[in-house]
Amino acid sequence: MFAALVSVAAAPAAALVAMMALGYANPAAGMAALVLIAGVAFVVASVWARDLDLLAASVRSTGSPDAAPSGQPLLPGVEPLMREVERLSRGLAQRAAQAERQRRADEAVIELLPDPLIVLGADNEVRRANPAARTAFGGDLALVLRHPALRGAIDRALSQNTPQNAELVLPVPVPREVDARVIPMDPPVADGGRALVVLSDRSRERAVERMRADFVANASHELRTPLASLIGFIDTLRGPAADDPPAQQRFLGIMAEQAARMNRLIDDLLSLSRIELMEHQPPSGTVDLGALLPRLAAGFEPRLGARGNTLDLAVAPGLPPLTADADQIAQVVQNLLENAVKYGREGGAVRLSAARADPPAQPGAPLDRRWPARPGVVLSVADQGAGIPRQHLPRLTERFYRVDTGRSRAAGGTGLGLAIVKHVVNRHRGQLLIESEEGVGTTVSVWLPLAV
Repeated sequence: MFAALVSVAAAPAAALVAMMALGYANPAAGMAALVLIAGVAFVVASVWARDLDLLAASVRSTGSPDAAPSGQPLLPGVEPLMREVERLSRGLAQRAAQAERQRRADEAVIELLPDPLIVLGADNEVRRANPAARTAFGGDLALVLRHPALRGAIDRALSQNTPQNAELVLPVPVPREVDARVIPMDPPVADGGRALVVLSDRSRERAVERMRADFVANASHELRTPLASLIGFIDTLRGPAADDPPAQQRFLGIMAEQAARMNRLIDDLLSLSRIELMEHQPPSGTVDLGALLPRLAAGFEPRLGARGNTLDLAVAPGLPPLTADADQIAQVVQNLLENAVKYGREGGAVRLSAARADPPAQPGAPLDRRWPARPGVVLSVADQGAGIPRQHLPRLTERFYRVDTGRSRAAGGTGLGLAIVKHVVNRHRGQLLIESEEGVGTTVSVWLPLAV
């Protein structure tokens, strides 16, 4: 305001003062003229300053039409300039809104993609990860990005500016096979993303391929013996034993046992194949062991009674629920109980227990290093059998591995029970521990995490 006042009044005031000094103007009239000049200058400066303020407000409101100034300028040249500023403001606002809609559409596309997608910045940091990536990998996302094969693909994509592929094998929390495609973004996306990483889990497809090959190989190997027995007995019944009723009854009994064995083997193979297909997908249901275990124990009473065994059930009160597949957990317990009954001492005791396994509340307290240092439940089945030699323990969960082949087959085992248990435990992000002492017995324990 002061600067405007000076700029308006300076020239005429200086001329009038000079005229008064040279005697060309009456001092009284000159002073009156100076006052008039000052008044006119003040009015003009006020109008000028007000219009400049309106113009400055119009510039400041560019991109935000709602903040446009109120009022009309008084100087004739300011109003067209303000109208032009307002037009520019509306255009910028429209373009900004369009850019925001485009950005939100891009984000929606990324968020809704079914495959995991990660947006990386210039320094390879994660700018964004869609829900599929967070669900599939969660806290393991950084581990995935540190995989050497993926790091190499990212570096090649950014240096060569061409899409790159990589095949990853991730060992934790369960083995997974992932196809990764790295797509460089030039120019970068709005949030500074320089590369897109698309991760496609191929574990299920690869598992199906392996399952087909393994099923043919395993089934042909394990079914050959009982099938040969059946063919031999059928030939005998058609020939030498055609008129021998006692031999027929004996052979038919053996044939029935071999057919039952084949049926159990096929059932276990199919069960194992289904579990392997789902192993990379964590369960979403909940299981109450306090209600499940007594029901399973009651179902084993006939088999226990046939061998004169007793079952000691010890379930800690107030066990919290587990995040688990109820059918698969029941299958684990049944397989472990079947092994304990088959290979335990006749007339001995079988113990089925479940208890919490929490890390110590006090710092420095002893920690059971067999289990993870987070809340969980330990489920154990112990028998009083002959025990297992130490050298066999690491291989017990292999398919068709038997410590004593003859005894296992005589007891009706297929060699797949502990393999099924291992894969179920892996799917539940748990741990399996087998402890045995010759002449004392065997204890199989499973640690499972609590529901979150």
